[in-house]
Amino acid sequence: MFEPVLLRNVDVPDSHMLSAYEAGGGYRALAHTLRKHTPDEIIELVKKSNLRGRGGAGFPTGMKWSFVPKQAGKPKYLCCNADEGEPGTFKDRIIMERDPHQLIEGMAISGYAIGAQTAYVYIRGEYVLAIRRLEQAIAEAHAKGYLGTHILGSDFNFIVHIHCGAGAYICGEETAMLDSLEGKRAQPRLKPPFPAVEGLYASPTVINNVETLICVPHIVIRGADWFRGIGPEKSPGPKLYCLSGQVRKPGLYELPMGIPLRELVDGHAGGPLPGRKIKAIIPGGVSAPVIPESGFDVGMDFDSLAAAGSMLGSAGVIVIDDTTCMVKVATRIVEFFHHESCGKCTPCREGLNWVVKVLRRVEAGQGEPGDVAQLQALCKGIFGNTFCALGDGAAMGLRAALEHFEHEFAAHIEEQRCSFH
Repeated sequence: MFEPVLLRNVDVPDSHMLSAYEAGGGYRALAHTLRKHTPDEIIELVKKSNLRGRGGAGFPTGMKWSFVPKQAGKPKYLCCNADEGEPGTFKDRIIMERDPHQLIEGMAISGYAIGAQTAYVYIRGEYVLAIRRLEQAIAEAHAKGYLGTHILGSDFNFIVHIHCGAGAYICGEETAMLDSLEGKRAQPRLKPPFPAVEGLYASPTVINNVETLICVPHIVIRGADWFRGIGPEKSPGPKLYCLSGQVRKPGLYELPMGIPLRELVDGHAGGPLPGRKIKAIIPGGVSAPVIPESGFDVGMDFDSLAAAGSMLGSAGVIVIDDTTCMVKVATRIVEFFHHESCGKCTPCREGLNWVVKVLRRVEAGQGEPGDVAQLQALCKGIFGNTFCALGDGAAMGLRAALEHFEHEFAAHIEEQRCSFH
């Protein structure tokens, strides 16, 4: 039986309060860090744990931290990307609403490691309760000496600011988020320079996801070997999985990285609704290519899903059963990406516009011979030709739908109707 670590406090009464967090051992990791470890030792500890970023890209966290120059001559910043705009994803919201001090402690330790004294939580403005809980938690942490100057009697100073976004999906991309923080229109920057060298206000900056940061206190207390002992060697640790869609028990589950997708959906989320059969699953938010029933035994980790032609992404697992039209699913997903495109690069801006037009025509029963080939050609023109991964996500998702469910697209075109109505 797997023992929850990241979610262990969320059902405790008043779990968002400092008193409840301290009662469960909260801020012990921060105190231990400041008393026993140098910043470089914390970076090496996180490197040894092989913690990979939980925001979607899966980049090794300790390595990202080590890219920050030691002598920069400028302030260093830590940014927590809590925008969580990926449809099907709600793990970060639960943490911020029910256990915000876990995030604050993780940020303080991470800030200490990289030499930052200022941090920002970039949170989506719709998360009203999460914002209030974070504001309250920051005030409590300041009053108790866990934030501010000379934290716990040390020489370490650290403050956390909250910045509310305005609902732009593109701000999930780290450099677009930085532009938004600076008061500019959110658009991805050309890299290099990378944020670790020239990020917020042209200063060294580390951007981590909420789930990534809350792993840090547990690594400090329990050790890198404990973390690496959970799940596969190349993608270890506990993982938060968001289950939604046509499944009996949707919700947020904490389980080892690498758990088979079929076990996650059937064994933990209760399987399909009565009288139905699951025909497809999106494993990592709508930017992750769909997986057909034949691929459900894949491990839910970065490398296994990549080998299977999909990706873990944000681990927003969306279950689709045999009553759902995949043409409709693909159309809604691409409509979302088209709406959220920042418009900076032509392949994404114009390509997705044409993809939406063709998909809407096919879905409405007005498809023409050659539409599938045209959609595939449009995907080829978009994929790999954009500033950020938004266009890639849309193209990969549609490609997978066309590959695994081409017969449904063909039926729409040949029969001029949807067989699921």
